[in-house]
Amino acid sequence: MTSDDFARPGRPRSLRTHAALDPDQIDAVLALLAEAARTDGQQAVSEQGRLQLRGREREGVSHLLLSVGDELVGYAQLEDTDPVEPPAAELVVHPSHRGNGHGRALGSALLAASGKRLRVWAHGGHSAARHLAQVLGLTLFRELRQMRRPLAGLDLPDPVLPEGVAVRTFVPGQDDAAWLAVNAAAFAHHPEQGSLTRRDLDDRKAEPWFDPEGFFLAERDGRLVGFHWTKVHEAEGLGEVYVLGVSPDAQGGGLGKSLTTIGLRHLAGRGLPTAMLYVDADNKAAVSVYERLGFVTHETDLMYRTET
Repeated sequence: MTSDDFARPGRPRSLRTHAALDPDQIDAVLALLAEAARTDGQQAVSEQGRLQLRGREREGVSHLLLSVGDELVGYAQLEDTDPVEPPAAELVVHPSHRGNGHGRALGSALLAASGKRLRVWAHGGHSAARHLAQVLGLTLFRELRQMRRPLAGLDLPDPVLPEGVAVRTFVPGQDDAAWLAVNAAAFAHHPEQGSLTRRDLDDRKAEPWFDPEGFFLAERDGRLVGFHWTKVHEAEGLGEVYVLGVSPDAQGGGLGKSLTTIGLRHLAGRGLPTAMLYVDADNKAAVSVYERLGFVTHETDLMYRTET
């Protein structure tokens, strides 16, 4: 989320909403996102948002393109798929066009489209995003921490699996349904992760980074009870604890810690210098576990919302 204050005189500004984008529009948005990432130091739109940007039409997802003349200067995505929570949005303005009211225009359009029931992510929590949230009448609602630790010289105790549990790697096409079911159960309290569908999984399996050898499944008596899906960011030299989940009936026995260790050792074996993960700041138990494993907070994403 980025902030702007005043409209630019001269060339007319237009804002159009699309259910899906054509290839030229997708390329233009991706170029805008890349330029913003170079300036801001992180992506303004999440992985899920970028997948939805590149994919075909999705129910409940809309794309807002803001142009000055024929030049794309801003983008926003609105997702209205949660049956309980307000629609969620992400937005960005091209770095060379900031300070001209474009962020406020996008934010106002999102408020109107959502019926003034809105949640907005501000990745990195920059001061400009905080200012825009204040201008739009939004309040801080959620804090998501990115934590990191070095992998060089990784010294973790051997994982001790609960009795009867064995770990193997994911087999695409064979384990999809079982993984989706356990993911939904493990993240029933987390609508973004717990609501992943087969299409969402297929989208990720089609990404260049997908590697089933880094996707660990824990089974007991042939039934999936936990998993640790790792991800490698080659360009940044980062290994990620991408998703770690344990079935509710298998929690409390140390399986999560063992799966974390297995995944970190895998990433270290790939020669990666650093591991990262995301965790909600209010999940004190998880933050404490990761801190004991040597992780420290690297940066913070903030979510703002309308008053309810």
